[in-house]
Amino acid sequence: MRYFLAVAEERHIGRAAERLHMAQPPLTRQIHALEAELGTALFIRTPKGVELTEAGQTLLDEVPNLLTLAQRARERTRAAGQGVIGRLDVGLFGSGVLDVIPRLLARFHAQRPEVRIVLHTMTKAEQLDALRERRISVGFNRLVPPEPDLVIETVLRERMRVALPDTHRLCAQASVSIPDLAGEPLILYPNLPLPGLAQQVMQAFAREGTPLLVEQEVEDVLTAIALVAGGFGACITTASSESLRLPGVAYRPLECSYLKDIELSCIHRRGDGSPVLAAFLAVVRG
Repeated sequence: MRYFLAVAEERHIGRAAERLHMAQPPLTRQIHALEAELGTALFIRTPKGVELTEAGQTLLDEVPNLLTLAQRARERTRAAGQGVIGRLDVGLFGSGVLDVIPRLLARFHAQRPEVRIVLHTMTKAEQLDALRERRISVGFNRLVPPEPDLVIETVLRERMRVALPDTHRLCAQASVSIPDLAGEPLILYPNLPLPGLAQQVMQAFAREGTPLLVEQEVEDVLTAIALVAGGFGACITTASSESLRLPGVAYRPLECSYLKDIELSCIHRRGDGSPVLAAFLAVVRG
């Protein structure tokens, strides 16, 4: 197309060859090859050089657009290879969306604004399935069991908190222990087949020899803390839950040797060579 454009503008093969810094015979062969591919003559020879045929004029009208699109395609392909553009599908869950993950996504978006970030709310099992089925690029969750085909990287460890109605007697204490919660109605996240926070809480009560009274099992942290605000009971949760700042809720550190903190992990496919994923993981690891 560039060869054709030069000849069409110069109306002379020799001058076009000089402009392109090439010999005249190779340029002539390129024009003949283009005409053969299109199945029509693009130029007619004149005593002064060449003139465009009607077909040649039609092509000339389109060539600037074609060259612009070709250049844009090259630039976007190069950018995709560098992880500058593309799409990042992220699996999220409950309390993980309250603090650190939004900050990571915001930082990545600032560095790679052309990458489209698509968020998916998923349970732990759903995230693992979606990673294997390549429906998401990366997931965030807690207490993820080792998987041979997946990489599990710890992003941070969060201290545990007890969320209480702000009129509760335990709010007078600087911290709350498991025995302090004996007989207190508790709100738990669901005890799913894969290990979760509810299972950790039940194990902590069992190890302390403290009876556990489950008032409600809910699927997400917002519902749990809203029930605490409504006076339904207490909830053992993560420090990031405090960012909800719902009225009527007070938080106290949990004092428990069995349940001090809990990790937040980033999960991705082992050997995934996606440049977009590599760019995002660099932000996570930073």
